[in-house]
Amino acid sequence: MFDPSPIPPRPNIVFVLIDDMGWKDLASYGSDFYETPNLDRLASGGMTFTDAYASCPVCSPTWASCLTGRYPARLGLTQWVGGHTVGRLQDVPYHHALPLSEMTSASVLRDAGYQTWHVGKWHLGPRQAWPEKHGFEVNIGGCDWGQPNKGYFSPYGIPGLRDGPEGEYLTDRLTDEAIDLIKERDPARPFFLNLWHYAVHTPIQAPEALIEKYRQKAKHLGLDQKKTFEEGDFFPCAHKRDQRIERRLLQSDPAYAAMVENLDTNIGRLIDALDAAGAGQDTLIIFTSDNGGLSTAEGSPTCNAPLSEGKGWMYEGGTREPLIVSWPGRIEAGTASAVPVTSTDFFPTILEAAGLPLRSDLHADGISLMPLLSGTGDLDREAIFWHYPHYANQGDTPGCSVRAGDWKLIEYFEDGRLELYNLVEDIGEDQNRAESDPETTTRLKAMLDAWKKSIGAVIPKPNPNWVANKP
Repeated sequence: MFDPSPIPPRPNIVFVLIDDMGWKDLASYGSDFYETPNLDRLASGGMTFTDAYASCPVCSPTWASCLTGRYPARLGLTQWVGGHTVGRLQDVPYHHALPLSEMTSASVLRDAGYQTWHVGKWHLGPRQAWPEKHGFEVNIGGCDWGQPNKGYFSPYGIPGLRDGPEGEYLTDRLTDEAIDLIKERDPARPFFLNLWHYAVHTPIQAPEALIEKYRQKAKHLGLDQKKTFEEGDFFPCAHKRDQRIERRLLQSDPAYAAMVENLDTNIGRLIDALDAAGAGQDTLIIFTSDNGGLSTAEGSPTCNAPLSEGKGWMYEGGTREPLIVSWPGRIEAGTASAVPVTSTDFFPTILEAAGLPLRSDLHADGISLMPLLSGTGDLDREAIFWHYPHYANQGDTPGCSVRAGDWKLIEYFEDGRLELYNLVEDIGEDQNRAESDPETTTRLKAMLDAWKKSIGAVIPKPNPNWVANKP
């Protein structure tokens, strides 16, 4: 039964962030190939968001935004750490680490008496910027790596994570570590578990038995007989200019499906461990992803249709994410919200859930989702914004965008092109209405320009060497 009374103080908080999981990678979000019974169970017990967004179409900026409540452009961390791409435009400078001057949600919770644990991927800078420097008392596996460089099977070689038995699977191991922390916790203090899985990022690897299960499923459904890929234009970035974009047309990759199911199983194990430890009723769980599913490059293992494109793109497939929030007795089971929300909102939401005062001086761009989660109100926000002034490894060019109500405007920096979509009528962004609706285009462009100016967004300049670099 939903309890509308004031929020009790100091719940446990579990924030699960998945790498490269697409909006349609869960059965509860429409996948008819991947099997996710545990996440579907989590969704049925809490609130799902249909219009939740990552603050960037690539990883590091989103991770940083989740921790700080600030847009990547405000942070000056707009690219995945270590990335450097050029094309017709030059690259722009960005922070190659989460600045130590930033106060994270973990730091605030730690100072309020929380046990703060980070498990999994970090990718927010070198050792001097690892989780221990940003409010986490425990760090297991969080380093400068953006993926499992030696694969998902032990020996991993990941700094801060001792190798397990040969062949041990990384997603299983990280979940084991998280469960051990819960079992060994100090019961007198609430905990904040920041579980950031490396899955489902490349390399696409999973236990063979699960892969075989999905080979047979694909065959049974006739997916192995359908057209799987469509070749597109050459990449616009210089380092891949001799390669073509390869778009996946349907979800059918057995190894990727196996990764998703294994991840789902481990989320189920985590939930069961919370219940076994007597913490299930006192824990807020947030589950989401850092950017869209990888659908146009590097093997293109998933498909985000009906959304357009995927990871690295300004279109919906690049930024719209699954978001499930569960808190037994506090969030009404089986509810859903279509209000647009984004990564910056997690910091203030966590503070309010913990009974702590909001800190707008810190989470400058975030708004607490508690009115939505409690069913007591809406969000006082006109629009949400993106700024990705880089070439993506997946095929898109530098740009920025804004969503206000049902409308979304994208501005591309190479040629100043504007694209306007009504996302309620056209979720696939097939009909550019920039010319047919000049009033809405002008209104959103003015809004976007004002936002870029207010946060000092850096705009890429023409690349004088581009002609010489063309194939």
